[in-house]
Amino acid sequence: MTHPVNRPFIMVAPNGARRGRGDHPALPVTSDQIALTAVACHRAGADALHLHVRDGQGGHSLDAGRYREALAEIAAHVPQMTVQITTEAAGVFDVAAQLACLRDLRPHWASVSVREIARAPELAGQVYGLCADQGIRVQHILYDTADIAQMVAWRDAGIIAPEQDQVLFVLGRYRENQQSSPADLAPFRAALPDARDWMVCAFGTREHACLAAAATQGGQLRVGFENSLTDADGTPYPDNAASVAALRSLLERQP
Repeated sequence: MTHPVNRPFIMVAPNGARRGRGDHPALPVTSDQIALTAVACHRAGADALHLHVRDGQGGHSLDAGRYREALAEIAAHVPQMTVQITTEAAGVFDVAAQLACLRDLRPHWASVSVREIARAPELAGQVYGLCADQGIRVQHILYDTADIAQMVAWRDAGIIAPEQDQVLFVLGRYRENQQSSPADLAPFRAALPDARDWMVCAFGTREHACLAAAATQGGQLRVGFENSLTDADGTPYPDNAASVAALRSLLERQP
């Protein structure tokens, strides 16, 4: 990934699979809302956007048509912003549906949870093989060191290609009240010391503190309302762009 000199790559995750306007009035749900959020976040300093789309009832969707609509809307508003789609199951989709999403959409970049694909290990070769064959960049979502062990085992077995080396460390997903801590990064780094292209996301009021700590170690950062709606004091950000701007300000103050 390329990004401006002297600061880490920043991805905004503006909505996620589960939250809606009831959680925050500025959380984007429709394609036009997501596109306008992308514009504001890009201006605030985000390099990329992690995309979730909704079905007609506002629920999580992996529909290729809905993805195409949202991708086109974002490209029309802010073509210079890189977009990564999610294949998250969110308790709704099985691995066959995740594979179908990748096959039907063939996105430029997708996040794929190792833990979720391991629900149907017989399909793992098809998932990662399709991505390799179609030039789909994969970012492996890792929730703990067991996920790392599974990813490494698949890599050693040739199921995951050597060049499929991007990872996202999800800090504190299973902590009480989903309150992440900067210390949560250490086990990931210890379990995957050879990681070169790694990103971090975190939950709760210490989201930005976790990301700032990752930045000092060379990590890339994912920030936004998917993971946290509030600042360190628990005050809600006005919108995703405000969170991105606050993170940028924090990073610029770091030695």
